[in-house]
Amino acid sequence: MKPASLPLVTIVTPSFNQADYLEATIKSVLEQSYPHIEYIIMDGGSTDGSVDVIQKYAGKLRYWESAKDKGQTDAINKGFNRAKGDILAWLNSDDTYANPNAIADAVNFLVANPEVAMVYADCDFINEQGQVIGKFASRQTDYAKLRTGYVHIPQQTMFFRARYWKELGPLDPSFYFAMDYDLWVRIARHAPIQYLPGKTWANFRIHTSSKTNVNDERGWKEMLRVHYRDGGSFFSPIVAKYYLRKIIGPLWKWRIKK
Repeated sequence: MKPASLPLVTIVTPSFNQADYLEATIKSVLEQSYPHIEYIIMDGGSTDGSVDVIQKYAGKLRYWESAKDKGQTDAINKGFNRAKGDILAWLNSDDTYANPNAIADAVNFLVANPEVAMVYADCDFINEQGQVIGKFASRQTDYAKLRTGYVHIPQQTMFFRARYWKELGPLDPSFYFAMDYDLWVRIARHAPIQYLPGKTWANFRIHTSSKTNVNDERGWKEMLRVHYRDGGSFFSPIVAKYYLRKIIGPLWKWRIKK
């Protein structure tokens, strides 16, 4: 089958001052086996050498820019505004795809299951050196489970149909952390999202300056905002998880200091 007859996949990478990891991200996209990809990098005006890294691969990119923006959410929205793909995904500039068949696997599933709006798989946690240090615990979810916090989705592994971006997007710019969670809830309200067990599609990098480490509290508050916005109850797993983390976190730090 010729590439032109395959669904076009758009991958957007929002980037800002992640030169240490950006090249690994770019290579993991460009080395995918799937032949019909457009890759867009939206850099927020990095000053750490990221632009030099991007320029090294500029000839293989559909589009890139380096200009001041309003943050990650804004960069993703601007990237998808340029997207021509039938299937969309974003990969942050410190994460990578874990194997060269990740995109092909996602496309094959979505083509074979036209009723599914979004597909995702397993994800490894990696450190600064790219070594695997853990596994993201993901499993099948639906609208009700997402709303109540039973399941978390590894954003790095998700691929969704562009029609839902056109109908339900863009990402809400008022979210700094949970813009992906908000989008998943909106999509799941309209169509199934599917988890594929046994497939590891991406690596989620954990490092000292990552948003997950620096803004974990803010992220949980934003997820609660989505929960309550859509009529969620205080007596819900997502609320319980939030307060449990607030209790356990300080106790764990106190134990380490002792």
